[in-house]
Amino acid sequence: MIEVLETPAETQRQESVTRILDSAERLFRHYGYAKTNVADIAKDLGMSPANIYRFFASKVEIHQAICARLLSTVRQLAELILSQDDVSAEDRLRQWVHAMHKITVETMMDQEKVHEMVIIAMERDWHVVDAHIDRINVIVADVIREGIDFGEFPEQDPDSAARCFGAATALLCHPQMVAQCLAKPNRATPGELVEFAIRALKN
Repeated sequence: MIEVLETPAETQRQESVTRILDSAERLFRHYGYAKTNVADIAKDLGMSPANIYRFFASKVEIHQAICARLLSTVRQLAELILSQDDVSAEDRLRQWVHAMHKITVETMMDQEKVHEMVIIAMERDWHVVDAHIDRINVIVADVIREGIDFGEFPEQDPDSAARCFGAATALLCHPQMVAQCLAKPNRATPGELVEFAIRALKN
């Protein structure tokens, strides 16, 4: 396999993109997405807005790239938890959903400005969110497939089961649902919901 090396120009471009995204995310977290504009990002970096537009066509595009980075971190956590060799498929799924709920509560709910960024992305139904869901479904389907192979789960369509498992536990991971239901006593607890979804896979 031939290794393709980045040219100095490509490396410099990537470094510029990273600097812009780091600055924008910092400002979005501090002031909020709505109150931050491209001129603010440019000023923070000591450059002109025109220089920002060399890399991103709009603030919306910058926001999309930041959301993609945040979701990439979540996906990496999913891969880490769901790829454990010495843990049953059932326990991996259980750990994953509880970890996602923890991230949603601590990162997206406690940090109001981050929550704002996520909500805007979800309301606009951006492709980065759909792509993230598709990738997570593939990872979960692989775990369910392993569970079937080892007799933990009965024969079923792993892809369909992954989508249904995600839908059944969405209340714990969807920022808006968590915000609306977190403290209400007439909602299922995280533990109850996870166990219900796992029992559904077993029956």
